[in-house]
Amino acid sequence: MRPLRVLVAALLCLLPAACGQAERFPDGSTMARIRDRGVLVVGIKFDQPMFGYKDPAGGRITGFDAEMARLVAKDLTGSERNIRFVETVSRQRENFLSQRVVDLVIATYSITPARAERVAFSDPYYYAGQDLLVRAGDTSIGELADLDGKIVCTVAGSTSVERLRERVPGADVEIVDAYSECVPALINGRVDALSTDDTILLGLLAQHPDALRLVGKPFGREPYGIGVNRQDTAFRDYLNGLITRWLRDGEWESAFSDTIGITGATPDQSKPSNR
Repeated sequence: MRPLRVLVAALLCLLPAACGQAERFPDGSTMARIRDRGVLVVGIKFDQPMFGYKDPAGGRITGFDAEMARLVAKDLTGSERNIRFVETVSRQRENFLSQRVVDLVIATYSITPARAERVAFSDPYYYAGQDLLVRAGDTSIGELADLDGKIVCTVAGSTSVERLRERVPGADVEIVDAYSECVPALINGRVDALSTDDTILLGLLAQHPDALRLVGKPFGREPYGIGVNRQDTAFRDYLNGLITRWLRDGEWESAFSDTIGITGATPDQSKPSNR
């Protein structure tokens, strides 16, 4: 079989950006398996504008997480188009990785000690702060403490749930599967606020600028990581190398400016330091 692999590697060198790729990943590694398959399978959210959002018209997945995933696909397969996105809501992320439904999860995935017992996380590729989205005309909520006695919507499996219950025990936390369920509930008055990471809220706000407003007083800091199977430390280390390169060579800032940056947000607080 070795001569056949050498022949395949030689043929790959005839393809753009593929020369050398067949030799640089160890046999049996996840990287080699994805390279040989020719497609990276990514768990991502479909309902979070600016991070992971499926265009209802054309079906394209857009956002910062999607652009990060495409950079991984380009490095592994030679093209950012060699990618398949699988919708992965918060409560599914750990199971999708342990069952190898996807190769990796990049879905506004906050790194926590509890999750790290089930998932191997890359180094942080993004930092967010939790904030509140409320109705534009509601002046009764100006800070976190004002949620006392209010109904606040967030999603199952997110760190937002724990922080809300700890910081505002008097709030009635309504937990759903997706943020897309919170938005209509907020607009029609069934809930009083939506709470999650500020950059997710900016994306939702961009869809309803006249109906909603961002409180703009973030609390807590969320490091986002790329999740892989708990045992796959080699794949995790490979992704850490990519993140370092993206930060150094400008790919990170380019992805930011094309997605989150269109809201007017700046990368100052969100960008990890280059290791």
